[in-house]
Amino acid sequence: MGKYGNSWGPAGTWGILLILAVLIGAPLFTIFQTAFSPEGLWNPEALIRIWADGNNAATVGHSLWLGFLVTAAASVLAWPAAWVLSRAPRETQRYMDILLLVPFMTPPYIASMGWILFMQKRGLLEQMVPQAAPAGQAFFSLAGLVMVMSLHGFPFLVTILKNAMLEIPRSMEESGALFGAPPGQRFRKILFPLLTPAFAAGAFLVFVRTLSEYGTPATLGQRIGYHVFTTDIHDLALLAPVQFGRASALSVILTVICLGVWYMQKKYTGEGYDFGGRADRMGEKGRSVPWTGRLFLGVLFFFSAVIPWMTVLAVSLMRLQGKGLSAGNFTLAHYSQFFLMGGKAMAAVGNSLILAASSASAAAVLGALLVWHNRNCRGWPGSTAEAGALLPSMVPGIVLSLGMMMFWNDMLPVLPVYNTMWILFIAYTGLFLPIAVQYAKAAFASLSPALFAAGRVFGAHPVSVFFRIALPLTFRGILAGWMMIFIVALRELVAPGLMAPMNTDVVSTFIVNEFEQGDVGLGMCMAVFTMLLTVFLFSGIQYLQCGRKRKSKVPVSPKKNEIQEKK
Repeated sequence: MGKYGNSWGPAGTWGILLILAVLIGAPLFTIFQTAFSPEGLWNPEALIRIWADGNNAATVGHSLWLGFLVTAAASVLAWPAAWVLSRAPRETQRYMDILLLVPFMTPPYIASMGWILFMQKRGLLEQMVPQAAPAGQAFFSLAGLVMVMSLHGFPFLVTILKNAMLEIPRSMEESGALFGAPPGQRFRKILFPLLTPAFAAGAFLVFVRTLSEYGTPATLGQRIGYHVFTTDIHDLALLAPVQFGRASALSVILTVICLGVWYMQKKYTGEGYDFGGRADRMGEKGRSVPWTGRLFLGVLFFFSAVIPWMTVLAVSLMRLQGKGLSAGNFTLAHYSQFFLMGGKAMAAVGNSLILAASSASAAAVLGALLVWHNRNCRGWPGSTAEAGALLPSMVPGIVLSLGMMMFWNDMLPVLPVYNTMWILFIAYTGLFLPIAVQYAKAAFASLSPALFAAGRVFGAHPVSVFFRIALPLTFRGILAGWMMIFIVALRELVAPGLMAPMNTDVVSTFIVNEFEQGDVGLGMCMAVFTMLLTVFLFSGIQYLQCGRKRKSKVPVSPKKNEIQEKK
């Protein structure tokens, strides 16, 4: 096939590597260069002094402690939820899975705002239950921050644990019961050891997501004076006096920790157990869920989704927030102002839609071309390109965003994209490229190489093979990736918070600005719009994926079976 594959050649390979170097490699290099030379000269001692600073040491400790507490709290919630779901009938599992995805579909900063409005003094909780005022005061603490972040993070762990439980043969648990082991002992001696690799992988994921999260620490954490990596990096890069050296030093620490956690997860968790076959799986003969399990899942859904959604919707309909839920205090005036043509709210929506659509298109095209390239390219170029494209999924978003901010600021005399909408387009494309690569890779994996070989045998040009054979067959998967990137880009907060041009808002910055210093009701109208659009698009992704599964399972007619048997 040749060094560079038979359909690309050196120009195509180096072109992809150059794009990845500009999108991802150069910003990360800028971060490390600035960390080791904060004043423009190589000075590793300055980096050590920054790390040893008491304030930075406190930030590191706060972040690690928060990550540990959120992971522990999410685990406490996820284990029983996964246990109940794995033993439920398949019909119950389907709608329960959808309900538990609602916290995932809710942007973290919007869920945090909903909880703040619900628990604050004279908030919805105190208005409905005046005796609960002390609970509202206790919420604004580290415990409240851990609760909000764990309620957003536990669905990831539930999904991983439930899928692992469904793979365990029922006979393994039944054999323990046959020899008289009580349920607690069966779980401790049989199930827990088998689930340890899956649990460790999910726990590492929750830990890294907690360290990388910006929205909840920025909205709730800063109210209680709890500073973490992401909030300090953001403040050092934007608030006077700007200190890019200190921000880069913290970014290096955060990146090293996250990459170290990813390495430990890959090295020590293993790939789970292979039970072989499909017989006698634990969830295939689903039993009815006991009322205690249903109650637990209902309470979990109420706290993770109903309270923030109900609060955001109620505040968006209130005339005066101080009057709360009193009669006559509900109005549609905020929605009228929101949809007012030429208003700042619709301008923010327009900016977000344009950025989300354009960056999703660019990332989807680049991801599809990269996967197609790697199918035809062997050796280090293909592995390097794939590793570079997936790197943003392992590096915290605020670190890569800060690197892009500094890199394109340095490039201003050569290519003036900084302080324009183009910088956000570039940032979104680089940040969400791993999503496009993963969806495109899954779509291409289902295709047989014989299809492309047949096209080449009949003289089709590689470009023609891609557009006439590969693209039509993988279009659903690529479109699902496009929609997922669109959802994430529409609600992105970190990149526009650092790099949005002056006097230019997107959906996320509009919500945060209105919540902190403007019209809270109007900000919550935008939050309702964002959440509903997210649910609508996520439903579209589910439909596309289900349609692809149905298409791949087309039954073969009996007549065709007879012909095949005769042959």
